[in-house]
Amino acid sequence: MAHRRMFSLSVVDTDRFLEMPSSTQALYFHLGMRADDDGFVAAPKSIAAICGCSVDDIRLLAMKGFVQAFETGVLVIIDWKENNKIRKDRYTPTKFTHEKMLLDGNQNGNQSDTQTATEWLPQDRLGKDRINKEGDQSPERKHSTTPRFIK
Repeated sequence: MAHRRMFSLSVVDTDRFLEMPSSTQALYFHLGMRADDDGFVAAPKSIAAICGCSVDDIRLLAMKGFVQAFETGVLVIIDWKENNKIRKDRYTPTKFTHEKMLLDGNQNGNQSDTQTATEWLPQDRLGKDRINKEGDQSPERKHSTTPRFIK
């Protein structure tokens, strides 16, 4: 599971999303943070309990078309690909292959597409991997005689 996730305003800034109770909206974000690289969540009821939400919030998300629940207890976030595009070299396939196969026959094309090398994870420019070893100064700035801060 990744440690960084994105949420698209085209999904969460809609009347359909904003008309839901805040507990249901919060659950959607928590589910998104804990989903695998294909948008599958193994224990949605546990996540609901952890964040103070109820099973009714899961049902409402399903009824509004934001998630799809399976008989196995697993659920998938329907707009996963709209929210997160993952580079092929960072992609880890879901372990819920049976549920993913069920989606392939579903009318919803959002989840059935396979990842391609041209799909990129939204870039996080503030991550620790972006800071060079000497600090946050650019190479041009390191050798400058101009003070960085003027009193």
